[in-house]
Amino acid sequence: MIAPRRFLPSVSALLAFEAVARLGSATKAAQELSLTQSAISRQLKTLEDQLGVGLLARQGRQLYLTDAGRAYVGEVRIILNRLAQASIAARTNPTGGTLNLAILPAFGMHWLAPRLRDFARTHPEVTVNLSTRLQPFAIQDSAFDAAIHFGHEDWPGVHYLQLMPETVVPVCAPDLLSTPLTDPADMLAQTLLHLETRPRGWARWLSALGVADEPPIGMVFDQFATMAQAAIHGLGVALLPTFFADPYLREGQLVLASAQTTQSIGNYYLVWSQDREAPASLVAFRDWLTKQAEDAQH
Repeated sequence: MIAPRRFLPSVSALLAFEAVARLGSATKAAQELSLTQSAISRQLKTLEDQLGVGLLARQGRQLYLTDAGRAYVGEVRIILNRLAQASIAARTNPTGGTLNLAILPAFGMHWLAPRLRDFARTHPEVTVNLSTRLQPFAIQDSAFDAAIHFGHEDWPGVHYLQLMPETVVPVCAPDLLSTPLTDPADMLAQTLLHLETRPRGWARWLSALGVADEPPIGMVFDQFATMAQAAIHGLGVALLPTFFADPYLREGQLVLASAQTTQSIGNYYLVWSQDREAPASLVAFRDWLTKQAEDAQH
């Protein structure tokens, strides 16, 4: 249900307020929006009267935000950006829909992207836009319809669709080890590469194989891609998801550092907001992704 009209300012008033908040001047805002200064002032007064709160105060010739204005302008920018994106989507794809998806770089590049051609073939009416995000964010206040999440069901305010567990394998440059290690404990003597978002990755791998010792400290990376490159250049042993490691193993850039593989304690999920009704584009993508995940595990 849409809120009562008395709580819905005009887009013109919001644009004027955002411009003044950003530029600090009604004159500059008027120039940017191709309006007169008096028109900007009227829009601001109408907005403040409608809200019943002061959003801007004057200090000399400079306008600055009140506490209420500072909080309000952040929400206004989100709303204006989402409105612009919705308008662009309606213009570029009038008969279908747009899906804005936040992805994890490794999963998106090596697992999802190779399969998207099938989705495009079966759902030509949907345009999928991809952006990378490494950490959970306030999806309710963002322009994203859904996101790929790794870990546990610990992202507040979202629905979850479990896709698959992450199976990891230790890999290294061909000249680092002559043969894969047969005793997992021998991994403790190697230089281990760590991922920022999986700080306990090596500890979990070792523990699953009966090794209680803590792994040695080593270089830390924010993405699998840079960690894989470090491993290729002989800087240490990397723990990579099998879907990410397989191309490097096939091409001989990396080799197995151990014959042991285990499932990490974490899963990949598709998540979407509990506060917004899922658009048709997301429903179609969710159904397709469910089938893809099922097929990948068989």
